[in-house]
Amino acid sequence: MVDGGSVPLGSVSREIVVRVQHLVKRYGTDVVAVDGVDLEVAHGEIVGLLGPNGAGKTTTIECIVGLRQPTEGTIFVLGVDPAKERDVITSRVAVQPQSASLLEFQTVRETVELFASFHPTPLSIESVLADTGLSDVSKRRVRKLSGGERRRLLLAVALIGDPDLLVLDEPSAGLDPSARQSLWALIESLKVRGKTVLLSTHHMDEATKLCDRVIIIVKGRVAAEGTPSELVRRHSSVSYVEFTVQESASSEDLENIVGSPYELHHVSGGVRIAAETTDPDGLIRRATFNVRVQSRDFAVRASSLEDVFLDIAVNGGPNAGN
Repeated sequence: MVDGGSVPLGSVSREIVVRVQHLVKRYGTDVVAVDGVDLEVAHGEIVGLLGPNGAGKTTTIECIVGLRQPTEGTIFVLGVDPAKERDVITSRVAVQPQSASLLEFQTVRETVELFASFHPTPLSIESVLADTGLSDVSKRRVRKLSGGERRRLLLAVALIGDPDLLVLDEPSAGLDPSARQSLWALIESLKVRGKTVLLSTHHMDEATKLCDRVIIIVKGRVAAEGTPSELVRRHSSVSYVEFTVQESASSEDLENIVGSPYELHHVSGGVRIAAETTDPDGLIRRATFNVRVQSRDFAVRASSLEDVFLDIAVNGGPNAGN
């Protein structure tokens, strides 16, 4: 193994930006926040860390960027130990935390200018303000920013040094839908520029949209890993079918159609049936050809990353669903 370097994948090699091996972080003798996490992030990837509250995501991130010392295990970021080689990490890695202390009486522009002064070749202040949607509030003092504007300012501070690795902890928390879409476009543009992004999120649509791979952490351990589509295929073959029938439809006919437990809700002009099935086409055929049941308004939804996440998080533990 070459620490932080390239590793072969068949006949192809990739540059590993983050390598974590058997990461353990304990607090005292009773609390194990991270319990043997292994993960890698390659150059140019966007990788998402998913997990319920208290799963160990933030602690893992803090160890990766050198803010906490692991109890056990090894971490290499850009080829160095992040806890020991602070100069390398601070010059090439940027973090947008969930919250941070800023100078409340500075303006937005003054804050970005201050952090730009810490870097030898910062990005254009105007471009960073524009990219993070802060141009119109650049003269506003930090103490007067809304929660979403403050989140965008933390992102601007992280971006201004043009980092090789950007670590985002819940980047879209507190943002409205329009601001989230702008943030996603910005993160995707970083990948086009050859940057590497590691982010934690509770938004499954965000992970599905942005991430090349996701790593689901449950109780301090990796419970599942793969592309969003891989995880859906691997962990769930269930689809969700809804349709409406007349009020007089018998429970026997509905059971013959659905073939499994179902939910029903009274709606205008009938009853709405919702069922999980591994054979949505068969269910729809049975409903369509049953002359005693007047089925209409069919809707079919395949499993999503959110369904997989909820199943793994609820069932719990490493390799859940494997």
